[in-house]
Amino acid sequence: MEVLFAGVATADFEAAVPWYEALMGRPYDLVAHDTEVMWRISDGGWLYLVADAARAGQALVAMTVPDLEAALDEVVARGLARPDVEIIGAAHKATFHDPEGNAIAFIEVPTQTG
Repeated sequence: MEVLFAGVATADFEAAVPWYEALMGRPYDLVAHDTEVMWRISDGGWLYLVADAARAGQALVAMTVPDLEAALDEVVARGLARPDVEIIGAAHKATFHDPEGNAIAFIEVPTQTG
């Protein structure tokens, strides 16, 4: 496998797009069709938002970030509420919930040295 597409379903596509633009810090990168847009997260990873009322609110997505506190500060500055940070082993995780309940987590995993 070479590329991963993580999907997030929404019942209210028009309202969800601005929320995800605030989370990502930029407009989407690609329009797949009238009710699906995509953000390129990395060379092999994309997050897509799609209108699908039957599946809305059930997504669980996690992305690593190099500096969780800096990432949270940036997202909060764009108007989203700051989530609590959980410590899971050596990792730190903060989960945003969109207006429909989809969970988008940012995770910082410390690098191993030596």
